[in-house]
Amino acid sequence: MRSTIAKIVVGLCVLAGCSSVVGSRAVVNGVGANDMLKLRAGPGLGYEIIMGLPDGTVLNQHECVTEVGQRWCHVSLASGIGVSGYVSADYLNTY
Repeated sequence: MRSTIAKIVVGLCVLAGCSSVVGSRAVVNGVGANDMLKLRAGPGLGYEIIMGLPDGTVLNQHECVTEVGQRWCHVSLASGIGVSGYVSADYLNTY
């Protein structure tokens, strides 16, 4: 019984895009040379932009949520300067 439940949970997680592990490291990727990924105060385009993050920025990834069909991850700068916010998961590579 537990094995079946575990398989179902793992399957649902994969379908929902839960492959990112909370607390993992992520790198901003695919933004473009002349653009930056917007770090926002909340999970959505309507939230205030805190700052721009260039490609290659290393982040600590926390929980992710889906808002209006878009996946957003709560992140903090790995450099430890105390800045955190939300970014679109489309531009993150985890490792």
